Amino acid sequence: MASLRVKRVDWLIGTTVFGSMLMVWLVLVGLDAMIQFGRQLHFIGRNGYTLSNAIFYVVVTIPRRMYEMFGFAALIGGLMGLGSLASTGELTALRAAGMSRLRIGISAAGVVAVLVAGVVVMGETIGPWGDQQAQALTLRLRSGGSLGLTSSGLWARDGDRFINAKNRTLSNAGDHSHVQLMDVRVFTLTPDGRQLARFDQANTAEHVGKEWVLDRVRSTVLDDKGVHSSTSANEHWDSKLDPEILQQSLIQPQYLAMRDLQHIITYKQKNGENARPYEMPFWGRVMYPINSLVLVLCVMPFAFGALRSGGLGKRIFIGIIIALCWHFAQVAIVNFSTVYGAPPLVANVLPVLLLMFIAWFYFRKHA
Repeated sequence: MASLRVKRVDWLIGTTVFGSMLMVWLVLVGLDAMIQFGRQLHFIGRNGYTLSNAIFYVVVTIPRRMYEMFGFAALIGGLMGLGSLASTGELTALRAAGMSRLRIGISAAGVVAVLVAGVVVMGETIGPWGDQQAQALTLRLRSGGSLGLTSSGLWARDGDRFINAKNRTLSNAGDHSHVQLMDVRVFTLTPDGRQLARFDQANTAEHVGKEWVLDRVRSTVLDDKGVHSSTSANEHWDSKLDPEILQQSLIQPQYLAMRDLQHIITYKQKNGENARPYEMPFWGRVMYPINSLVLVLCVMPFAFGALRSGGLGKRIFIGIIIALCWHFAQVAIVNFSTVYGAPPLVANVLPVLLLMFIAWFYFRKHA
């Protein structure tokens, strides 16, 4: 345990890796944000979309972009930081002083471990909130103000009715996909708009063909004679809600927080629906911290060998190549696992196990 105590050399390695990683992180997020800002400029002038709206859209989605780019920044930044120590001979001096390669790798990964904890918290709180705000802005402008997103879900006005849906998913039926509203409440007002005339609550609302269908409906009617309640398995719903615009309110599963993904997965499993599109990103988020840490350990061999005589450009180039190769390899492993029916947990664990085996093999051979 004494060998794992933080020493001055750990601070040297940690601060060097942190500086390089922070620089790469800011560059990657900045480039991604600028590209998105350029895309948003094309919408200015449409449906009241302004420059301030475009800036707001980009700013609130920056936390999610930081979450997405952290893994690449940790890989490239770690490679650059240790590569700079290798090029000045400091890694050689540390090795001559008896510091093992594994210990050097742990010092670098320790910085990543501290940062990844904060990144995970951001990815589960500010990130999804920012994406919701961006989607709410887009939906409000494209619907002319008749649709909106709040913390209580989707809100829409349909004539003298107000609709609230706690969640929204995209369901597949054969070759077609359609919007499914979950935990739906429909408030119907009197013609003068002063009182509630009817309240309907349904488990789901789906746009089937050219009409909406409410499932498991409980209706309450208020009139001069009192309150009358009834239930039905399903009802046809005469609504002018545009399903194509509603699709714009759907946040991609990989951008949702784990709690939201778990809620949707549980709901779909209870109703016998396919939950795999949401299970994959859920387990991807669970494995995200481990994936980032092990990936940093796996690039250590390049710092000890290939980058010793290389400059900054070489380190960046090798880091980008490794990041891209690993990204496509991970996607391929997950997709192949999905095709062959592997459970989502297994599909997401396999890439991490492969990384851990590579790191273990290298450090065992070069301890």
